[in-house]
Formats: sequence, structure tokens, C-alpha cells
Amino acid sequence: MASEMFQAQAHIYKHAFSYANCMVLSCAIQLGIPDVIHSHKQPMTLEFLDENSENQQGYVLTPSSKLLLKSEIPNLSPFVRAMVEPAMVNPWQSLGVLGDKTTPFETANGAPIWEFGDQNPRFNNVFNEAMASDSEMMCLVAKDCKQVFQDMNSLVDVGGGTGVIAKAILAAFPHLKCTVLDLPQHVMHNWSDEDCVKILKKCREAIKDNKKNEGKVVIIDMVLDRDEDEDEDEANMTEVKLIYDVAMIVLLTGRERTEKEWENLFLEAGFMTYKITPLFGLRSLIEIFP
Repeated sequence: MASEMFQAQAHIYKHAFSYANCMVLSCAIQLGIPDVIHSHKQPMTLEFLDENSENQQGYVLTPSSKLLLKSEIPNLSPFVRAMVEPAMVNPWQSLGVLGDKTTPFETANGAPIWEFGDQNPRFNNVFNEAMASDSEMMCLVAKDCKQVFQDMNSLVDVGGGTGVIAKAILAAFPHLKCTVLDLPQHVMHNWSDEDCVKILKKCREAIKDNKKNEGKVVIIDMVLDRDEDEDEDEANMTEVKLIYDVAMIVLLTGRERTEKEWENLFLEAGFMTYKITPLFGLRSLIEIFP
């Protein structure tokens, strides 16, 4: 009985101190530890990192830590820095104290996230850099999903931010005419079901206005469906998706969705069919057709 209680205590403490992981990760980026190890060109002993250490164990970068190198693309360091910004962390303290505000972010910071960014240029820059770094990962989509883009003549990236994804797609398919609508709030998981339907209806109208009546909407977003037989890596992916789902509640008014929930949005917006292509990462590529 005592052993079970102590195991339960350890489980609770693990969650209570889980914020330490992101803070230590941010510290490693601030100190440039991944870059120092990378520049050493060989396994690096701890004494090179800390002259007071007698440990001779060598350290090399893992696939994850390689994504934190400032000299490489993709580089997720800006994303990590943004997630530990006080303006992003403080709203979690208000998760259960919504009051008359729309989101915990507004409760903690006095304004919704987009208005807060407009009022705080430094935060806006940090946030935009984070979104751009995340988009660098999405550039892999252009390589793995050529069949989605190769028959297109034009592409409008709604919520394209600084155009990172559009540039990558254009590099892979130079025949495309790409237009970036820099409206960061127009990302599906940021919005409620009702607002998503409104956005999708507008997209459908734009397709219908095409004289050839051809076109489709391409969405790169998460699909929450879970496989009971998933392995450890798949289970980790699912856990991150669920964390994202809660983050959308804290920061915005949106959510992540299952395939059935996506389908309901598409049908309500007037689309007839859709196709989901699972990617190797957190997101899937969704094509919807009028």
C-alpha cells in the first residue's frame, strides 16, 4: 500500500514539475548549447561544456536537438522561445478563471492575442518568428505530397504569415502563381466551429467564382483520431495533439478536431468530398472539393 502511494506521489510530482522541461529547454537554447556541440564536429565531453566537471561522457546532438540549431533550417528555437514568453505562459494560470473574457489569454493579458500583438511589437515579432519556424517544418509537405500541388495553376495561402510555406511550395513548383494573405488569425484550429464554417464558405465562393469551376481547399492541420494499437511514437504524437487542443482553449477560441468533426464542418460549408493524407508529423494534409 505504501509503495503504491509513493508511486502515486511521484506521478503527481512529475506533472506538477513538468513546466521545468520547457524552461530547461529554453535555457539550453539561450546558452547556445546545441550550437556549441554542433560546432565541435565530434562527440563533446562535459568538461568542454563545464570546466569544473570530471565527467568524460561524450555528448552528440539527437534528431530533436538538431532542430534547435540556429544555423540550420528548419530551426524550432524561435517556437520554443515564444512558448515560454510570459504572455503565453501566464494565461495558463487563468484557465479556470475566465470571468467575462473570451479566453484565458485575454484574462491574463487584457486583450485577445491578435490585439495584444498589435499593441506589443516585441511580442508580435517573437510570435511571428515562432510561426515562421513552425512553417519551416511544413515545407517538407511540398516534397512528400507532390500530387496535391503539381496539377495546380495558382495557390492562395490564407493565413500565410511571412510566406514561408508559399515560398517552399513555389520553389518545388515554379509554375504556380502564389498569393499570400497575411491574416494569421485565419487558421482553422484558431476558430470555433461556427467561424470555421464561415471561413470555408468564403473559400468555396472563391472557388466557384473561378470560370472553370475548378479548385480545392488545402488545409494543413491536426486530426485527432487515435488508434488503440498505436506505438510509443504515435502515442507521443497523440499527446502533443491533445496539448495543442488545450492550448487553443487557453490562447484562442479554437480547438483540434477528429476526422468526423472535420467532415461535419466541410458538409455544413457546402463541400461535397474530402481527402485526408496523414503526414509523418503532427499534422495531416486535407483536401476538400466543392
